[in-house]
Amino acid sequence: MSSGTGKNNDALLAAARAAREYAVADFSKFRVGAALRAKSGKIYSGCNIENASYGLTICAERVAIFKALSEGESARNFEAIAVVTDAEKLTPPCGACRQIIWEFCGDVEVILGNLKGKMEVHRMSALFPMPFDISNL
Repeated sequence: MSSGTGKNNDALLAAARAAREYAVADFSKFRVGAALRAKSGKIYSGCNIENASYGLTICAERVAIFKALSEGESARNFEAIAVVTDAEKLTPPCGACRQIIWEFCGDVEVILGNLKGKMEVHRMSALFPMPFDISNL
């Protein structure tokens, strides 16, 4: 784990903070923003979107990844993903998001941040040490 900030990480965290403002979290009130940086430098953002059935809720990380893929980015062509909440304790991706991040982004940097400026950087392999992917099929 690293706690240093770099210029690129600052921009990615800022994009995730901005995306968080669009979260639809009527039920949990837990607003999350994510931003994904492609190797080209382009940033794709997403926010969590909840609904009354709960099970169809989608996390910010998956919105950002699916947006990037649906706009033509190639899988595993990403450098980093940032996740921002207003929680005191930094919030890592949930299990479903870890699977999606691994499958479509690989061993990218995962930058966790909150609105108070706290930040940590992890490798996806540290957060998801025994992934299930195409190599298991």
